Amino acid sequence: MIYPIRVGVGGWSFEPWEETFYPHGLPKTRQLEYMSHRFTAVEVNATYYSSFKPQTFAKWRETAPESFRFSLMAHRYATVRKTREDMQTSVRLFLEQGIVELKEKLGPINWQFPPTRKFDPEHMEMFLALLPNELGGLPLRHVLEVRHPSFDDPAFLDLLSKYRASVVHAEAYDFPLIRHEGGDFAVARLMQSSAEEPAGYGAKAIARLAKQFSDWARRQEVYVFFIAGAKEKNPAAALTLQEKLGIKPTLEAGGLPPAVRGKATKAPAKKKPARK
Repeated sequence: MIYPIRVGVGGWSFEPWEETFYPHGLPKTRQLEYMSHRFTAVEVNATYYSSFKPQTFAKWRETAPESFRFSLMAHRYATVRKTREDMQTSVRLFLEQGIVELKEKLGPINWQFPPTRKFDPEHMEMFLALLPNELGGLPLRHVLEVRHPSFDDPAFLDLLSKYRASVVHAEAYDFPLIRHEGGDFAVARLMQSSAEEPAGYGAKAIARLAKQFSDWARRQEVYVFFIAGAKEKNPAAALTLQEKLGIKPTLEAGGLPPAVRGKATKAPAKKKPARK
Protein backbone atom coordinates (compact mmCIF):
# COMPACT_ATOMS: atom_id res chain seq x y z
CA MET A 1 0.00 0.00 0.00
CA ILE A 2 1.19 3.50 -0.84
CA TYR A 3 0.04 6.28 1.52
CA PRO A 4 -0.57 9.90 0.46
CA ILE A 5 2.25 12.44 0.40
CA ARG A 6 0.99 15.96 1.09
CA VAL A 7 3.20 18.92 0.25
CA GLY A 8 2.90 22.59 1.17
CA VAL A 9 4.48 25.61 2.83
CA GLY A 10 4.06 27.56 6.05
CA GLY A 11 1.13 29.99 5.94
CA TRP A 12 -0.36 31.64 2.89
CA SER A 13 0.21 35.36 3.49
CA PHE A 14 3.73 36.54 2.68
CA GLU A 15 4.27 39.71 0.69
CA PRO A 16 7.05 38.45 -1.64
CA TRP A 17 4.74 35.62 -2.78
CA GLU A 18 2.47 38.25 -4.31
CA GLU A 19 5.21 38.72 -6.91
CA THR A 20 6.55 35.18 -7.20
CA PHE A 21 3.59 32.85 -6.58
CA TYR A 22 0.15 34.44 -6.61
CA PRO A 23 -1.48 35.71 -9.80
CA HIS A 24 -1.24 39.45 -10.26
CA GLY A 25 -4.14 41.28 -8.66
CA LEU A 26 -5.34 38.36 -6.54
CA PRO A 27 -6.95 39.80 -3.35
CA LYS A 28 -5.39 38.72 -0.05
CA THR A 29 -8.77 37.32 0.95
CA ARG A 30 -8.47 34.79 -1.89
CA GLN A 31 -4.89 33.69 -1.31
CA LEU A 32 -5.86 30.60 0.71
CA GLU A 33 -8.26 29.53 -2.02
CA TYR A 34 -5.54 29.78 -4.63
CA MET A 35 -2.87 28.08 -2.51
CA SER A 36 -5.18 25.23 -1.56
CA HIS A 37 -5.60 24.45 -5.26
CA ARG A 38 -1.84 24.44 -5.91
CA PHE A 39 -0.73 22.36 -2.92
CA THR A 40 -2.23 19.54 -0.90
CA ALA A 41 -1.54 20.89 2.61
CA VAL A 42 -0.48 23.99 4.51
CA GLU A 43 1.06 24.52 7.92
CA VAL A 44 -0.86 27.24 9.75
CA ASN A 45 1.70 29.15 11.79
CA ALA A 46 -0.71 31.91 12.88
CA THR A 47 -2.18 29.52 15.46
CA TYR A 48 1.22 29.49 17.18
CA TYR A 49 0.75 33.13 18.17
CA SER A 50 -3.01 33.71 18.37
CA SER A 51 -6.34 32.06 18.99
CA PHE A 52 -9.13 32.01 16.42
CA LYS A 53 -12.88 31.69 16.45
CA PRO A 54 -14.66 28.51 15.35
CA GLN A 55 -16.09 30.45 12.41
CA THR A 56 -12.58 31.11 11.12
CA PHE A 57 -11.67 27.43 11.07
CA ALA A 58 -14.98 26.67 9.38
CA LYS A 59 -14.26 29.30 6.72
CA TRP A 60 -10.82 27.83 6.04
CA ARG A 61 -12.41 24.40 5.66
CA GLU A 62 -15.05 25.66 3.26
CA THR A 63 -12.46 27.52 1.17
CA ALA A 64 -10.17 24.55 0.50
CA PRO A 65 -10.88 21.54 -1.74
CA GLU A 66 -11.86 18.19 -0.24
CA SER A 67 -8.39 16.64 -0.40
CA PHE A 68 -6.60 19.56 1.28
CA ARG A 69 -5.28 19.38 4.85
CA PHE A 70 -4.46 22.05 7.48
CA SER A 71 -1.60 21.22 9.86
CA LEU A 72 -1.82 23.54 12.87
CA MET A 73 0.99 24.92 14.98
CA ALA A 74 -0.14 24.62 18.60
CA HIS A 75 0.04 27.79 20.65
CA ARG A 76 3.55 28.55 21.89
CA TYR A 77 2.52 28.75 25.56
CA ALA A 78 1.45 25.10 25.67
CA THR A 79 4.97 23.67 25.52
CA VAL A 80 6.71 26.00 27.97
CA ARG A 81 4.53 25.29 31.01
CA LYS A 82 6.22 23.46 33.89
CA THR A 83 3.40 21.95 35.94
CA ARG A 84 0.88 19.40 34.74
CA GLU A 85 -2.01 21.70 35.63
CA ASP A 86 -0.61 24.60 33.60
CA MET A 87 0.15 22.35 30.63
CA GLN A 88 -3.33 20.87 30.78
CA THR A 89 -4.91 24.32 30.78
CA SER A 90 -2.87 25.52 27.80
CA VAL A 91 -3.50 22.34 25.81
CA ARG A 92 -7.22 22.53 26.50
CA LEU A 93 -7.45 26.21 25.52
CA PHE A 94 -5.77 25.49 22.20
CA LEU A 95 -7.77 22.39 21.33
CA GLU A 96 -11.13 23.80 22.39
CA GLN A 97 -10.95 27.09 20.47
CA GLY A 98 -12.79 25.51 17.55
CA ILE A 99 -10.26 23.49 15.54
CA VAL A 100 -12.84 20.69 15.19
CA GLU A 101 -14.54 22.94 12.63
CA LEU A 102 -11.81 21.88 10.19
CA LYS A 103 -13.36 18.39 10.37
CA GLU A 104 -11.75 15.91 7.99
CA LYS A 105 -9.37 18.61 6.69
CA LEU A 106 -7.50 18.78 10.01
CA GLY A 107 -3.96 17.50 9.62
CA PRO A 108 -1.31 16.91 12.31
CA ILE A 109 -0.98 19.33 15.22
CA ASN A 110 2.60 20.50 15.76
CA TRP A 111 3.63 21.05 19.39
CA GLN A 112 6.91 22.95 19.06
CA PHE A 113 9.29 22.96 22.03
CA PRO A 114 11.97 25.61 22.59
CA PRO A 115 15.63 24.71 21.87
CA THR A 116 16.40 24.91 25.59
CA ARG A 117 14.03 22.06 26.47
CA LYS A 118 16.10 18.91 27.09
CA PHE A 119 14.72 15.41 26.98
CA ASP A 120 13.31 14.50 30.37
CA PRO A 121 11.34 11.22 30.10
CA GLU A 122 9.06 12.01 33.03
CA HIS A 123 8.21 15.50 31.77
CA MET A 124 7.63 14.34 28.19
CA GLU A 125 5.39 11.49 29.24
CA MET A 126 3.39 13.89 31.40
CA PHE A 127 2.92 16.15 28.38
CA LEU A 128 2.08 13.37 25.92
CA ALA A 129 -0.49 11.93 28.31
CA LEU A 130 -2.41 15.23 28.09
CA LEU A 131 -2.87 15.03 24.31
CA PRO A 132 -6.19 13.39 23.42
CA ASN A 133 -6.52 11.05 20.45
CA GLU A 134 -9.88 12.53 19.55
CA LEU A 135 -11.94 15.65 20.19
CA GLY A 136 -15.68 15.76 19.68
CA GLY A 137 -15.44 12.54 17.70
CA LEU A 138 -12.72 13.95 15.42
CA PRO A 139 -9.44 11.96 15.41
CA LEU A 140 -6.38 14.00 16.37
CA ARG A 141 -2.76 13.43 15.35
CA HIS A 142 0.04 15.00 17.35
CA VAL A 143 3.62 15.65 16.30
CA LEU A 144 6.28 17.10 18.59
CA GLU A 145 8.94 19.42 17.23
CA VAL A 146 11.98 19.19 19.50
CA ARG A 147 15.19 21.12 19.01
CA HIS A 148 17.64 19.86 21.61
CA PRO A 149 20.12 17.07 20.71
CA SER A 150 19.18 15.11 23.84
CA PHE A 151 15.92 14.03 22.15
CA ASP A 152 17.87 11.81 19.77
CA ASP A 153 17.24 8.97 22.17
CA PRO A 154 15.40 5.63 21.64
CA ALA A 155 13.51 6.26 24.89
CA PHE A 156 11.90 9.33 23.31
CA LEU A 157 10.78 7.33 20.27
CA ASP A 158 9.33 4.68 22.56
CA LEU A 159 7.23 7.34 24.30
CA LEU A 160 5.96 8.61 20.96
CA SER A 161 4.89 5.11 19.96
CA LYS A 162 3.20 4.56 23.32
CA TYR A 163 1.08 7.69 22.89
CA ARG A 164 0.54 7.35 19.11
CA ALA A 165 2.40 10.59 18.41
CA SER A 166 5.33 11.42 16.13
CA VAL A 167 8.29 13.81 15.93
CA VAL A 168 9.00 16.43 13.29
CA HIS A 169 11.79 15.39 10.93
CA ALA A 170 13.47 18.80 10.72
CA GLU A 171 16.02 19.33 7.98
CA ALA A 172 17.76 22.39 9.38
CA TYR A 173 21.29 23.55 10.04
CA ASP A 174 21.08 23.65 13.82
CA PHE A 175 18.39 21.16 14.97
CA PRO A 176 18.64 17.38 15.49
CA LEU A 177 17.49 15.22 12.59
CA ILE A 178 15.18 12.61 14.15
CA ARG A 179 13.11 10.04 12.29
CA HIS A 180 10.23 8.13 13.89
CA GLU A 181 9.05 5.12 11.92
CA GLY A 182 6.70 3.75 14.55
CA GLY A 183 3.59 5.80 13.75
CA ASP A 184 1.08 5.90 10.91
CA PHE A 185 2.09 9.39 9.77
CA ALA A 186 5.24 11.48 9.39
CA VAL A 187 5.87 15.22 9.25
CA ALA A 188 8.94 16.81 7.65
CA ARG A 189 9.80 20.50 7.91
CA LEU A 190 12.44 21.52 5.36
CA MET A 191 14.30 24.70 6.33
CA GLN A 192 17.25 24.89 3.93
CA SER A 193 15.90 26.57 0.81
CA SER A 194 18.42 28.86 -0.86
CA ALA A 195 17.86 32.22 -2.53
CA GLU A 196 20.50 31.24 -5.09
CA GLU A 197 18.45 28.31 -6.40
CA PRO A 198 15.53 29.18 -8.73
CA ALA A 199 13.38 26.54 -7.04
CA GLY A 200 14.91 26.94 -3.58
CA TYR A 201 16.57 23.53 -3.84
CA GLY A 202 18.75 22.13 -6.60
CA ALA A 203 17.70 19.22 -8.80
CA LYS A 204 19.79 16.68 -6.86
CA ALA A 205 18.29 17.77 -3.54
CA ILE A 206 14.74 17.54 -4.92
CA ALA A 207 15.46 14.07 -6.30
CA ARG A 208 16.80 12.98 -2.90
CA LEU A 209 13.75 14.32 -1.10
CA ALA A 210 11.36 12.72 -3.57
CA LYS A 211 12.96 9.31 -3.07
CA GLN A 212 13.05 9.72 0.70
CA PHE A 213 9.37 10.61 0.99
CA SER A 214 8.34 7.96 -1.52
CA ASP A 215 10.05 5.40 0.70
CA TRP A 216 8.27 6.76 3.78
CA ALA A 217 4.91 6.59 1.99
CA ARG A 218 5.19 2.80 1.83
CA ARG A 219 4.47 2.77 5.57
CA GLN A 220 3.07 6.18 6.56
CA GLU A 221 1.03 9.12 5.41
CA VAL A 222 3.56 11.90 4.80
CA TYR A 223 3.32 15.66 5.30
CA VAL A 224 6.10 17.84 3.89
CA PHE A 225 6.36 21.58 4.54
CA PHE A 226 8.96 23.99 3.19
CA ILE A 227 9.55 26.40 6.07
CA ALA A 228 11.97 29.27 6.71
CA GLY A 229 15.24 29.37 4.77
CA ALA A 230 14.77 31.54 1.69
CA LYS A 231 11.05 31.78 2.35
CA GLU A 232 10.33 33.59 -0.91
CA LYS A 233 11.47 30.42 -2.72
CA ASN A 234 9.43 27.92 -0.73
CA PRO A 235 6.36 27.79 -3.01
CA ALA A 236 8.64 27.06 -5.96
CA ALA A 237 10.35 24.32 -3.95
CA ALA A 238 7.01 22.76 -3.02
CA LEU A 239 5.78 22.87 -6.62
CA THR A 240 9.01 21.31 -7.87
CA LEU A 241 8.85 18.48 -5.33
CA GLN A 242 5.20 17.81 -6.18
CA GLU A 243 6.07 17.57 -9.86
CA LYS A 244 8.90 15.14 -9.10
CA LEU A 245 6.52 13.02 -7.02
CA GLY A 246 3.80 13.15 -9.66
CA ILE A 247 1.33 14.83 -7.31
CA LYS A 248 -1.54 16.57 -9.12
CA PRO A 249 -3.31 19.15 -6.91
CA THR A 250 -6.77 20.40 -7.78
CA LEU A 251 -5.53 23.28 -9.92
CA GLU A 252 -3.55 21.04 -12.23
CA ALA A 253 -6.26 18.40 -12.27
CA GLY A 254 -9.33 20.54 -12.77
CA GLY A 255 -8.44 24.03 -13.87
CA LEU A 256 -8.39 27.35 -12.06
CA PRO A 257 -10.25 27.83 -8.79
CA PRO A 258 -13.05 30.43 -8.85
CA ALA A 259 -10.90 33.03 -7.10
CA VAL A 260 -8.43 33.32 -9.95
CA ARG A 261 -10.59 32.99 -13.03
CA GLY A 262 -10.73 36.05 -15.18
CA LYS A 263 -8.82 39.24 -14.67
CA ALA A 264 -7.10 38.18 -11.43
CA THR A 265 -4.80 35.99 -13.54
CA LYS A 266 -3.78 38.80 -15.85
CA ALA A 267 -1.38 41.65 -15.38
CA PRO A 268 -3.01 45.05 -15.81
CA ALA A 269 -2.61 46.70 -19.17
CA LYS A 270 0.04 49.35 -19.30
CA LYS A 271 -1.36 52.85 -19.37
CA LYS A 272 -0.70 54.92 -22.42
CA PRO A 273 1.42 57.97 -21.75
CA ALA A 274 -0.63 61.11 -21.36
CA ARG A 275 -0.60 63.47 -24.29
CA LYS A 276 1.10 66.73 -23.72
